[in-house]
Amino acid sequence: MKLLKEKIKQDGVVLSDSILKVDSFLNHQIDPVLMKEIGDEFVKRFQNEKITKILTIESSGISPAVMAGLNLGVNVIFARKRKSLTLVDELYTASVHSFTKNVTNEIAVSKRFINENDHVLVIDDFLANGQAALGLLDIVEQAGASVAGIGIVIEKAFQDGGKLLRNKGIRVESLAEIEKLDNGQVIFKEEVMA
Repeated sequence: MKLLKEKIKQDGVVLSDSILKVDSFLNHQIDPVLMKEIGDEFVKRFQNEKITKILTIESSGISPAVMAGLNLGVNVIFARKRKSLTLVDELYTASVHSFTKNVTNEIAVSKRFINENDHVLVIDDFLANGQAALGLLDIVEQAGASVAGIGIVIEKAFQDGGKLLRNKGIRVESLAEIEKLDNGQVIFKEEVMA
């Protein structure tokens, strides 16, 4: 996705050799034009999968998931990280460790919104060590639903998450694959392969 990669190069801030800050268009402030393009791209990549639901995790996965859901005409469910007075019974839950924040959260989805008849597309903003994706896959499995695949906006290919998921036979489609963060620069996988 050329537009996404240009935005990362232009507005992304490399904080270290493992952390990329994209809060000007994805994680804090949201660029709706870019999100629409991202949603369109996920639809193009998964259009033959007969998806019935999209599952993401709050909060940065919601925007790309909603845009894909709008284009596919399916509902989007987001796993909550925070306790809610209204979300207490009949839940699927999983533990997810955040690499960036170095915290473990219990995520939850109401059993009312996903079941064994669903074919679920998982969408998230980043793929690093794969913990969020594994937590979401755990919830899909608990529901008895099937997985269409995982759509990732930005994959840190230098970390193990993508390899871990692909080795499990899960289809992972990443719109931007970063080979390394080096000296304040973002190096995409295809730049290294060229």
